[in-house]
Amino acid sequence: MKYREVLMTPQKRIALIAHDNKKDELLAWARFNRGTLSQHKLYATGTTGEILERELHLPIVKLESGPLGGDQQIGAKIAEGVIMHEEYRRLVPDYSAYRERLKVKE
Repeated sequence: MKYREVLMTPQKRIALIAHDNKKDELLAWARFNRGTLSQHKLYATGTTGEILERELHLPIVKLESGPLGGDQQIGAKIAEGVIMHEEYRRLVPDYSAYRERLKVKE
């Protein structure tokens, strides 16, 4: 298996994903971490992105809804090195197969 080294900049590109029964929990977490999140470029799938953008007043790059391909879009962006950091992993599908392709250095 080949690894590639990806150097992370101070501004991270972070994916925030929560399936239906976890959206309130993710929103509470994001509100608590709003100051930190505001320093980074944020990505989210469909409805989650709309909720976060409306409630946090932060710009969110919104992809498709998870069931309509948004989860795959996030996975592809991780594999491509576009998204370097995925937060709130315990609420999302396991993307470890994508993450293993990246050897991340901070």
